[in-house]
Amino acid sequence: MYKPKEYLIHISLFLVTIITTTLAGGEWLYGKWLFGSDEHALTWEYFLKSMHFSVPFIGILFVHEMGHLLTSIHHRVKSSMPYFIPGWLGFLGSLSLGTFGAIIQMKGFINSRRKFFDIGVAGPLAGFIVAFFVLWYGFTHLPEAEYIYEIHPEYLDPDFKGKAEEEGYVNLRLGYNLLFFIMENALADPEKMPDMYEVIHYPYLFAGYLALFFTALNLLPIGQLDGGHVIFGLFPKHHSKISLVFFTAFVFYAGLGIINPYQDISDLLIRIPLYIGFLYIIYRKANLPNDSKWALILLMAAVQYGLTFIFPTLEGYSGWLLFAFLLGRVMGINHPEVSGNREMNRQRKLIAWLAILIFILCFTPQPFIFE
Repeated sequence: MYKPKEYLIHISLFLVTIITTTLAGGEWLYGKWLFGSDEHALTWEYFLKSMHFSVPFIGILFVHEMGHLLTSIHHRVKSSMPYFIPGWLGFLGSLSLGTFGAIIQMKGFINSRRKFFDIGVAGPLAGFIVAFFVLWYGFTHLPEAEYIYEIHPEYLDPDFKGKAEEEGYVNLRLGYNLLFFIMENALADPEKMPDMYEVIHYPYLFAGYLALFFTALNLLPIGQLDGGHVIFGLFPKHHSKISLVFFTAFVFYAGLGIINPYQDISDLLIRIPLYIGFLYIIYRKANLPNDSKWALILLMAAVQYGLTFIFPTLEGYSGWLLFAFLLGRVMGINHPEVSGNREMNRQRKLIAWLAILIFILCFTPQPFIFE
């Protein structure tokens, strides 16, 4: 089915991604990097330890993409093998996960609503199952509480005031989603469970958390994301409206606090036109008349501004704005038409609602909070 050259390319990218993700994991987990002082050098010992993060993390991505691939093969839709994208950034590695993810290129025409649904939903469902068991293992096999002192011996210093008080430190706190919260309270030993500032040092918890994060992104009921295919399968005649509503809600939440009446007037004179211009760019491909786009954009900005006037501390999560740009400008929020509109059977409908439930369990409103 595939040429030897294709196998070589895909396997090579997969192996390189394992290496870059392990290098990035060394920084996240242990503060070790490839080039650094003796104290922070990534030794072979720590490289192997870091594979406790990279192997489950990349393994979940692999299962996700294989879910898409095997389903497309089942439906005789030509597609590529998974392209894994390595992404370690060297001295900026601590800001990288070692990969930009993985994708499969669909090379065949999909003329069926059911095929779109099956191929779209198979990936996140398969990846979610593996992520669930990775988290189960992580919560039930937590190291002793003293483990954190191996990574942060400064915590033992009675004069240590916290990372936020130390020069050069940036605190990263992971936000909760419903599933992580439920599993923590149901499975974890409270004496061993780290707070959300320290989860990045626990390889299986961190890998599982990231898997839930990416699963939720894929299941957003927007455009041609996997969640968009789910909505298209359930409500083909209403997909465009549902996609637009969810995209608008997503952007509205992301942009809360970007402009507010408590900012200096000089800042507002710059922020307001830039923000409105940004909104127009991401809505430009929406199937709306131009007048309607401008009305929606101006109304959104006005409501956000008004809400922050009433609730001064109200903030969304500006980190979502980049993904909103990719959705609106690059991927689009519409779904391709298909020739067949046969209604899905009961089994597929149940799977669709299960996928929606998984999205609700996995979505994290504020996933990465830098302080």
